[in-house]
Amino acid sequence: MADLLHIFAAVPVAIWLGLLFLRGGFWRSDQWLDGDSALPDSWPSVVAVVPARDEAPTVGRAVASLLAQDYPGPFSIVVVDDASRDGTADAARASAAGDERLTVVAGGPLPKGWMGKPWAMQQGLKAAVPGAAFVLFTDADIEYESSMLRRLVAKAEGERLNLVSLMALLRCRSPWERLLVPAFVFFFQKLYPFPQVNDPSRHPAAAAGGCMLARRQALDHAGGLEAIHDRLIDDCALAVLLKNHGPIWIGLTRRVHSLRPYYRLGELWMTVTRTAFEQLGHSWIVLVATILAMGAIYLVPPLAVLSGLESGDPWLVGLGLAAWLMMAAAYRPTLDLYGRPGASALFLPLSALMFTLMTIDSARRHLQGRGGAWKGRRYGAADVSDR
Repeated sequence: MADLLHIFAAVPVAIWLGLLFLRGGFWRSDQWLDGDSALPDSWPSVVAVVPARDEAPTVGRAVASLLAQDYPGPFSIVVVDDASRDGTADAARASAAGDERLTVVAGGPLPKGWMGKPWAMQQGLKAAVPGAAFVLFTDADIEYESSMLRRLVAKAEGERLNLVSLMALLRCRSPWERLLVPAFVFFFQKLYPFPQVNDPSRHPAAAAGGCMLARRQALDHAGGLEAIHDRLIDDCALAVLLKNHGPIWIGLTRRVHSLRPYYRLGELWMTVTRTAFEQLGHSWIVLVATILAMGAIYLVPPLAVLSGLESGDPWLVGLGLAAWLMMAAAYRPTLDLYGRPGASALFLPLSALMFTLMTIDSARRHLQGRGGAWKGRRYGAADVSDR
């Protein structure tokens, strides 16, 4: 029996050695845009498209930060009010104080087969000033420091990228945010190692939907947003689409912030459950494999330590500690990004357990036809016609 327990405890050690050395160094969190790229000879025109549905508390600050960009080239903003019921359009207009660079359009009815956000983005493109070389798809809860558009365009032009995306710094103040937000960013980087995404010769492709600068010519050549019209995880779908036609880049920054608060667990829970099972391709086999993998990688190490201490088995304690410490070391750079103490890394197993439960709940909601419920729309299996 002891030998079997030792084998179980050794599995996460082997997995973490593989993650540390064979997964593109995702855990280093070293892909950054905070430095200045080479400046282009001339600054191309850019339009920001902001899909907004019931975003009155944040859209004003988001639009104001866009209007405050020090971008030297032509720049305009289109906010698509997607049937909001809280005065989102008025809040956006008020923040602009008459600035003619802002256009607010009322979103039309959702066509059959389209997801809500891609449809709003599509309407923003149609209302945009013709001829813009780049489109900044950004959310209504994202706030930019004044230099960021210039940095994004310089990166895209300097490296001839089809897409430049930044993972906005998420809010991390409430207890639930401190437990789950850094872990979410860590898991996202593990799923889509940024160095591999940024390598044109590697397959992985990903983007963070809050901030995506897309080259318009590449987007049109790839089939436009119509090619991803039915994708719930539209940001990563766009990344796959554009990487098939040229290089893309995703990175981290402290200069782009998410304004959305998550005071209660339920708010974070709904955000994750909306797309978790979609991420697994609605496959029950993949769901079971994911649960087993999360258990082996994150839960077995602390359980091995506790079991070893209780039974007086030093080998079990040592194997559990080895995996747990490798886990903590891998998590540390992400915690540094969010200003969290290093000791917080020891709680990653608890965060992993929470995300595993969210994924299970996402599958349950999908089975009930409520898998993608979000702001009054449902995208579950029983509601395909309501997409």
